[in-house]
Amino acid sequence: MAARSAQLQIRITPARKAALKRRARAAGVDVSTYVLSRALPNARERFHEIVAALRQGADHRFALAELNDFLTGVPRAEFHDAVSDADLRGLSPLLQNYVAAMVEQAASRKGAAPPAWAREVEPIDEPYFAVPFPRLRPHLLRAAPVAFKRRNLFVDSSLGDRV
Repeated sequence: MAARSAQLQIRITPARKAALKRRARAAGVDVSTYVLSRALPNARERFHEIVAALRQGADHRFALAELNDFLTGVPRAEFHDAVSDADLRGLSPLLQNYVAAMVEQAASRKGAAPPAWAREVEPIDEPYFAVPFPRLRPHLLRAAPVAFKRRNLFVDSSLGDRV
C-alpha cells in the first residue's frame, strides 16, 4: 500500500461518525481504512465478491450483470491484478465458462492477456443458447463473441452490452 501523504476532510453528523466508528471496529480496521474500502474498493476483492455472489445466488443474472459492469469498468492498468486468480469451485460448468468467457472477452477488449486460470476451464460439452427459441439459434451462432463460442456458449450480447 502506498504511503498516505494527503488528507481529506468531510463533515458529517455526530451520529454518522459514531456509526462509521462502529462499522470500522466491527470490520477490525480504523475509520479511514473502512471509509476508503467502501469509497474506492480494491478491484481484486470486488472480483472475488462477485464470483462468490454467483456461488450463492439462485438467480445468476444479477451477479453476471454485475460482473459485466465490473469488467467493463476496471481500468486496463488494474485488470491483470483484479482477475489474476479466481475460485470457481462450487459453480456449475456453465457458470465457470460464463465467467471465463467474460474475463477473456474483457482481456481482449483491453489488449491484455487473459489469466491462466481461464484457459484451465474446460468448455461445456453441449452448446448453450442464451435464449430458448430455436429460430434464433442461427443468429446466436453468428453473433456470439469468439471467447464465448470457444466455450460452446452462444449469446447475443457480450461484455459492455445491455439487453
